Amino acid sequence: QVQLVESGGGLVQAGGSLRLSCAASGSIFRINAMGWYRQAPGKQRELVASITSGGSTNYADSVKGRFTISRDNAKNTVYLQMNSLKPEDTAVYYCNVKGLRRSPVDFLDAWGQGTLVTVSS
Repeated sequence: QVQLVESGGGLVQAGGSLRLSCAASGSIFRINAMGWYRQAPGKQRELVASITSGGSTNYADSVKGRFTISRDNAKNTVYLQMNSLKPEDTAVYYCNVKGLRRSPVDFLDAWGQGTLVTVSS
C-alpha cells in the first residue's frame, strides 16, 4: 500500500518550463532513491534524473543543464524542474521510488501512474 501521485504534466511550447511533482505515501520504512523516467512513443523507457536520500543526483546527458531534480524528504516528495524544454522531451514521465516497505519489511520499487509532457515546436 505505497502510492505515488504525480502532477504537473501538460502542454508547453518549446523553450518553456514545467515542474513535475511526485508524492509518495503509505507503508514506507525508508526511501533510498527517487527518480524520474520517461518513455516516448517508439522508444525505450529511460532514466531522466534521480536523487538519493543523501542528495546525490544523476541526470541523463540529454537533460543536463536544463532539468533539476530535488526532493523534500520530510514530505516524501520529489520534483523535476524542466526548463528550456524541447520537442524531443515529449514523453510520458514516470516517478519511481526505491527503498524499503514498513510492514512487511521488504523491497520497495514503486511507480507512479505517469504524466504526459508535450512540447510543441
